[in-house]
Amino acid sequence: MIANEMTTQAAEQRELLALIRSEREKSVSVREWKHRLVGYGYAVRNTDHGDVISRFGSQEELCGIPAELLH
Repeated sequence: MIANEMTTQAAEQRELLALIRSEREKSVSVREWKHRLVGYGYAVRNTDHGDVISRFGSQEELCGIPAELLH
């Protein structure tokens, strides 16, 4: 059962990364991209272990952000 949860979590992270990459391609700046993500209920947070995508309200960390998306 644990392997199933890990597989589901990995699939959700892949989908989320696909979304944030797609939205970054549509944005002319990082600021606009962050604003677009809020519309989906996500936020970019700077943490001591790097930049992450989190849920906007709860700040639950969902996945790390590839560095190329932040420039």
